[in-house]
Amino acid sequence: MRFVLLTWGSRGDVEPLAGLAVRLQQYGAEVVLCAPPDEEFQVLLDRAGVPLVPLGPSVRSVVNNPKPPTREDALRLAPDLVAARFAVLPKLAQGAKAIVATGLMPAGARDVADKLGIGYAFASFHTLGLPAAKTNELYLEALNSNRSAIGLPPVDDVRSYVRTEQSWLAADPTLWPADVDDVLQIGAWTLPDHRPLPADLEAFLDAGEPPVYVGFGSMAAHAPKDIARLTIEAARAHGRRVLLGRGWAELAAIDDRKDTFEIGEVNQQALFPRVATVIHHGGAGTTTTAAKAGTPQLVVPRLVDQPRWAARVAELGIGYQDSDPTLESLSAGLSVTLAPETLARAQAVAPTIDTDGTTRAAELLVS
Repeated sequence: MRFVLLTWGSRGDVEPLAGLAVRLQQYGAEVVLCAPPDEEFQVLLDRAGVPLVPLGPSVRSVVNNPKPPTREDALRLAPDLVAARFAVLPKLAQGAKAIVATGLMPAGARDVADKLGIGYAFASFHTLGLPAAKTNELYLEALNSNRSAIGLPPVDDVRSYVRTEQSWLAADPTLWPADVDDVLQIGAWTLPDHRPLPADLEAFLDAGEPPVYVGFGSMAAHAPKDIARLTIEAARAHGRRVLLGRGWAELAAIDDRKDTFEIGEVNQQALFPRVATVIHHGGAGTTTTAAKAGTPQLVVPRLVDQPRWAARVAELGIGYQDSDPTLESLSAGLSVTLAPETLARAQAVAPTIDTDGTTRAAELLVS
């Protein structure tokens, strides 16, 4: 029994799919994962024991520019991704039981599955998506051209075809309740992480009360201007030390004071229970990991689904939303997240967070 998993996007798209791959392996299945050829994804999948098949350009090459991607960039990227899927998947998925697709509109995956006569499932980590008209503008011509080349008739609407009549919502229902009828909510997909924290990080954590963590993950040009300085100064105003996650935005300390410690990629499942607040961009994975840890969150959303995650965190009383961060607003946010009642609420919500969606997904796939 073999499965092909497919995504194109940031770590927040790749890591959940790696979690599903590991679960499928535990069910005795063979799994390969098609993902961007970024070095950190190769490292992640090597650690998980999941073979990586590179597909499309690296994500960093697209997003790690001084300016956010433009409409013209999107119009170039979309057909390139479609062509890459049609080039890689027909041979790779031959004899597989199914293709599971996530990430940036995976046009091309279902088409190949249909041609091969195998199963197909589409999963999303939220219920937002590109409007149908914009999706067709980006993908329809390239998709139908490639479909014609393998003997398939054209489709009229890319989004509805990719999503199927019932897609999977791989999100915790407390943090993102299903708000549409055409999804099956199966819980968040998590890759268990058993790595110890680095010794120097352990020493910093042990040297004082829990610090404030600041990290914006794969946000590069989208990270708020001066966010490292603003958050460090706001935390200091509350007498708190700071853990600064460099991430793709390359956040850095503003001086050489010993109350700030920079870190690269670490085990957030082990780290977040030991910090006082998680300041982040509101990605699905970070939001879920912090909620599961029972740690208050200060969410600074940047784009797409992030404002909805931020609003839900505030609504649940487990954190604070700050869409336009300033020193004053971040300090006000920390007044909320560092309050005992917010911590109590976060710890009460934590046991309700469902991070075992990979088990349900695997059971659906292997049955």
